[in-house]
Amino acid sequence: MTIAEIQEEIIEEFAFFEDWMQRYEHMIALGKSLPLIDPQYKTDEFIIKGCQSKVWLHAELQDGKVILTADSDAIITKGIVALLIRVFSGQSPEAIVNADLAFVDEIGLKEHLSPTRANGLVSMIKQIKLYAVAYQSQLKA
Repeated sequence: MTIAEIQEEIIEEFAFFEDWMQRYEHMIALGKSLPLIDPQYKTDEFIIKGCQSKVWLHAELQDGKVILTADSDAIITKGIVALLIRVFSGQSPEAIVNADLAFVDEIGLKEHLSPTRANGLVSMIKQIKLYAVAYQSQLKA
């Protein structure tokens, strides 16, 4: 699936919920289903700066695709990073770099997060795109 198709799927999924409490519960469930990150990546080196809670993010390039794993010590944040991994993991570096993340606004995510969580969301996206830029230049070399 393309990034746009995955985002569309997420938008449709969130449309089923009548209020934000249900959406938060869904995000918590997504966080709980997040595959475990290898403990060797739960170090300061992999912490995303700008997040109030701890978020560890690891990326690697496999067969031209960026594979992401992550974890967080906060349940809502873990759900947010699970959404981002769903959108980006398994995509090419170029697709990630050029991705327009319309789903964040479409589902109202940013406006329903505290300012510190919204900053964390932006930091997570930025870090994922930085990994993609690095891998993109590796592939061109």
